[in-house]
Amino acid sequence: MGTTTNLSLLQAFDALLQPARFKDYGPNGLQVEGKLQVRRIVSGVTASRALIEAAIGAQADAIFVHHGLFWRGQDGCVTGWMKQRLALLLAHDINLFAYHLPLDAHPQLGNNAQLGAQLGLAARSFFGEQALGCLGGRTDGGCFAAASDLVLHLEKTLKRPVVQVGPSDKAIKTIAWCSGGAQGYFEAAIAAGADAFITGEISEPQAHCAREMNVVFIACGHHASERYGAPAAAGHVADQFGLDHQFIEIDNPA
Repeated sequence: MGTTTNLSLLQAFDALLQPARFKDYGPNGLQVEGKLQVRRIVSGVTASRALIEAAIGAQADAIFVHHGLFWRGQDGCVTGWMKQRLALLLAHDINLFAYHLPLDAHPQLGNNAQLGAQLGLAARSFFGEQALGCLGGRTDGGCFAAASDLVLHLEKTLKRPVVQVGPSDKAIKTIAWCSGGAQGYFEAAIAAGADAFITGEISEPQAHCAREMNVVFIACGHHASERYGAPAAAGHVADQFGLDHQFIEIDNPA
């Protein structure tokens, strides 16, 4: 098993994900500093207490996540759940790395690219704010004869039910997708020519828009749509340094 420093890891993650390119909702990079030497990385979707406890059990020196601890608009008080998570990280001297939009956007290892790969979709172009949304179709060039077939494909691949609004019998050729809470990208996806839009969440206005515009909206779960980027990026960097890497899935129905 190899070893490296936390600062070398930070440089490698920054070089890979290029956080300076993005206007984000919180800090990207090393959010909590731990021990200098790193041999084992645990990756996960969110820096929840359950993930931190699992990483401690796995004897991790660093955790890499998509959803970190700090977000714009927080009051800055270290109480309650924040105190509990920080106390565990500090007591066990574990580094916490978090990358939000940069991890969504990486063209090969990011959440959107990896979700597309899981679903057999290839992006031909990008749309929406900061060009995070992907627009493309099936890698084999085919189409789904009906939206209901796309829904079944999603549920089989992601192993969970999804929410579909819009015409179930519509043939689906051009598909837009953006992981997580990207329901606000729906109108941009329609303007880009999508027959269907896949994301993690749906809000009340999108249901009406899907029906009125005859475009399919599919919400497959915020967590479910974003559980592929973190292990891909963390595994890539771990391989560079010869480090041990483990992805830990913390189930989340959202």
